[in-house]
Amino acid sequence: MTPTPAPAQAAGVERRRQTLLNIVTSPYIERLRMTVEQLHRCTAVHVATTPVHEIFNGKTVWQGDVEIFKIEKHPRAKKCYAWSHREGPNDQDERFVTVLEIPPVGSAQSAVRAQIAKDVKDSYSG
Repeated sequence: MTPTPAPAQAAGVERRRQTLLNIVTSPYIERLRMTVEQLHRCTAVHVATTPVHEIFNGKTVWQGDVEIFKIEKHPRAKKCYAWSHREGPNDQDERFVTVLEIPPVGSAQSAVRAQIAKDVKDSYSG
């Protein structure tokens, strides 16, 4: 039987795992991190990836992974949600999206919803 690690031990293992994950960062995560830092004038560390599936009237309106960044040196937010998607003719362009965790945004799901609402509003205004 494997002994259960003490909470302090488990926390140490988790910190080492996160450190290794941050060292071996994909080019995609790195591009998102740089975008977050440049747009929001802060420092960002990738902490997680979470899948989001947004459905409206029974149809998928957005589905993908949202990257979560812990941010520092920002006056109002401690987290930022980010992702990218293809757009333009033949999907040749990549659009980066960043949403700060400022109420009402409090999760990856609500970040996606807020961005969808903004995109719809922008499409009607110009």
